Amino acid sequence: MVVFMEQLNSLLNNLIILSAEASPWLLLGLLIAGLMKAWVPTKILSTHLGKGKLAIVKAAFIGAPLPLCSCGVIPVATELRRSGASAPATASFLVATPETGIDSVSVSYALLGPIFAIYRPFAAIMSAILTGLLVATVKDDYIKSPITELETNTPSCCPSKTENKVNTTNSSCCNEEAAVEPVVKSCCATGTSAVKHKTPIAPKHSLDSFINKTKSGVYYASTKLIDDIIIWLAIGLIFAAIVRTFLPEEFLLSYGSGLPAMLIMIAISIPMYICATASTPIAAGFILAGLSPGTALVFMMAGPATNISTLGVIKNEMGGAVLIRYLLGVSLSTIGFATLLDFSLNYFAINITDQMSHSHEMLPQWFGLTCAGLITFLAIKPIRKLVL
Repeated sequence: MVVFMEQLNSLLNNLIILSAEASPWLLLGLLIAGLMKAWVPTKILSTHLGKGKLAIVKAAFIGAPLPLCSCGVIPVATELRRSGASAPATASFLVATPETGIDSVSVSYALLGPIFAIYRPFAAIMSAILTGLLVATVKDDYIKSPITELETNTPSCCPSKTENKVNTTNSSCCNEEAAVEPVVKSCCATGTSAVKHKTPIAPKHSLDSFINKTKSGVYYASTKLIDDIIIWLAIGLIFAAIVRTFLPEEFLLSYGSGLPAMLIMIAISIPMYICATASTPIAAGFILAGLSPGTALVFMMAGPATNISTLGVIKNEMGGAVLIRYLLGVSLSTIGFATLLDFSLNYFAINITDQMSHSHEMLPQWFGLTCAGLITFLAIKPIRKLVL
């Protein structure tokens, strides 16, 4: 009983420590992500993601910082595809957006150190570009056309017809040409001729103002965005605390590196739903348990980029050929960049565990606990609604 209480106390302490480490950076990421959501117009995405290799690169760089998780990116990518984005650009967007983001980079720095904070978005962007280029090898005949409304075949409720009414009242061989009076008819008009008036649209100064946009971004980050990630984030922190408390470092050491371990990690990650931010503490737990940083990177990249919902949307919107290239591109690029990370760390004798232990020391614990308390408050909807 005494041993159990000691282990429980150690588990709670580790959970509090991990929460204090991650919370300030998570709040910073949430704030930046919310402001990006408010300030960046959505239509800009559709205009730059047409055909060509440049569109693939643009999609990767546009999607990387966006505040969208594995589930949130699905409707956006669907709309992009239906708005004219090419299949390769859409695939690139689908990889880059959930694999990394402002919030996940911040948490990566807090829990994994500066090397991961830099290497992770680089690997995500490059893997998105490579996946998009691989999808571009699919012939157009095997790519499913986006679902759009055929406006040319859709009858209108109120078609206007212009008829030439010839006034022949004073017809004469000496008269000038008969007057032609256009009459506009409409099925929605009354007995009189339908006249289309253009109503001036008043400028929406209040909606477009800087202050209101900022408020809407902060509100989005404090409600919808935190709701999307909080469950998996909590699971990840608890998992990391359990690993730090109960598993010895050498437990997974024999299975913690190499191609077999990475393939197993991909097989585990593909059907899962997890966002980039929530995958970070889980990856930290893997590394503490003895997995190589590269193997943990496989989980952080393949997990957010692939889940059952995403794969189903790709199949429905772009076809099976694109889905196969998508999975192949994510798997190959993930293993490639993970292997490069392990090789580089071993070559330069860099210990990621040391960085994980010391990267957060610049912030006092009381500040981290305060941020953790604020996140907890925002995550509880009944309490949050009393203020927001």
